Amino acid sequence: MKMMKPVNEFIIQKENIFSGALSCRGCGWTLLARYVSHVMGENTVYVVPACCFSIIAGPNPMNLMKGTVVHTLFAAAAATATGVRHALDRQGKTDTLVVVLAGDGGTFDIGLQALSGAAARQENIIYICNNNAAYMNTGVQSSTGTPSGAKTTTDPSGKKLPAKNLMGIVDAHHIPYYATASPAYLNDLVSKLEKAKDASGFRFLMIDGPCPPGHKHDPEVSIELTRLAVETRYYPLIESQDGDLIISYLPKENRPVSDYLKPQGRFAHLFGDTDTNGIREIQKQVDDSWQRLLKMQEITSSSVRK
Repeated sequence: MKMMKPVNEFIIQKENIFSGALSCRGCGWTLLARYVSHVMGENTVYVVPACCFSIIAGPNPMNLMKGTVVHTLFAAAAATATGVRHALDRQGKTDTLVVVLAGDGGTFDIGLQALSGAAARQENIIYICNNNAAYMNTGVQSSTGTPSGAKTTTDPSGKKLPAKNLMGIVDAHHIPYYATASPAYLNDLVSKLEKAKDASGFRFLMIDGPCPPGHKHDPEVSIELTRLAVETRYYPLIESQDGDLIISYLPKENRPVSDYLKPQGRFAHLFGDTDTNGIREIQKQVDDSWQRLLKMQEITSSSVRK
């Protein structure tokens, strides 16, 4: 298997976003928008439901993105994108891309029905979820993307259940391309964005989204934390093309998940207890998930990367 370099060698030559984003310091959304807009280009319609990015993107005509931004309802991102896609096709603008930029609340929860419908119909859109694992824009409430153990305003003692396996749900729709990516691995992120752009039908990407206010970490360590999420196997980097699942990065060390959890205030209570069952349970969840991915790769991959 080809090992991806954890060095960010990719350099943007021309910016397709404007300066002055309204994001918090250390937010993953603006970095994601920068690279999405670079790959997709100006001939793109971005559909944005209620989420942090609906604020960060700014109101028309003061958009962050050099493209068209359509703001829509929390539950309607995939449905709105479908309508935009069909309207553009009727006008002969088949080269214009339609890209959803949504959070985990509007993807895992409120927008899941519309997402499922669009995926089942193979609508020709790209859906990108910035997963910061809670409803950050409205006060850090738990979503079904919130991992077990994490403190939120609606789970003040720590969420009891693990996050929904959204990638498993997406996989069940038999779409041509889906992937996970991280802002700490820009070469991999850009490569997956380009593959999604070049494919047709419904494409889905989930990006790990650092959030200093919600995750309770220092803004300057946002990228390092997303790197630790990958290196500890807490957030695996995967992709699937036409049903063949590949783990696109294999960590070289067997680092414990506590390396990722400890710098975040949302998990601080797990380290303050004398009983470490919470950390052991999260480690078990991570290990079990990793083994399932290895098995899926073995079963579904028709060839091994050289």
